Amino acid sequence: MDEFDYTFQWAQALKAWPDMLAGAWVTVETAMLSMCLGVLIALALTPMRASKLMPLRWFGNAWVSVARNTPSLFQIYLLYFGLGSFSVHISSWAALLAGISFNNAGYLAENFRGGLKAVPHTQIRAARSLGMTAFQTYRLIVVPQLLHIVFYPLTNQMVWAILMTSLGVVVGLNDDLTGVTQDYNVRTFRTFEFFAIAAALYYVMAKSMVLSSRLLGWRLFRY
Repeated sequence: MDEFDYTFQWAQALKAWPDMLAGAWVTVETAMLSMCLGVLIALALTPMRASKLMPLRWFGNAWVSVARNTPSLFQIYLLYFGLGSFSVHISSWAALLAGISFNNAGYLAENFRGGLKAVPHTQIRAARSLGMTAFQTYRLIVVPQLLHIVFYPLTNQMVWAILMTSLGVVVGLNDDLTGVTQDYNVRTFRTFEFFAIAAALYYVMAKSMVLSSRLLGWRLFRY
């Protein structure tokens, strides 16, 4: 039986701590921006899917169907390598951001569709009877209640976005947490140490997001 002779070198791994923290910040920034874009797109897709106009309804349903039923990795690959086949070149970060935003929008649009059904239709009719346009009703009456209903699903999607940024390494992104970790791994071959630290950082980011959302939810919705 082979003896276990691996020597852990945590001191060497901890020297990369500043670079890994900088990569973690890039990860958080990318995830937050993808969520903002995803929410805006989802808010547009939600009324499209309920529209009486066939092209709008088809477009909204097609977006959600593709986003929810194809791997996120494939979506990022198509944006980075696929568009390159048509001489449309975008950066690794842009491909990752677009891929996560596309995926977020699909899942959030489905959450918003369920939340929209929970908004009493009588409020919409009351707003229209007061002279509000359809857009004003959607923006001032429906959206605030909708965001209240889907607040915690939004939190779950944000955690998912943080973890999904790790896919950027497959298209050459090297300044987020996974990219920095992989770079040090290639240079030092200390796989366990670096990826253990990276996993701990991802865990802290995810748990911090959950705890922050619970605190924010308590502040916003306690009455």
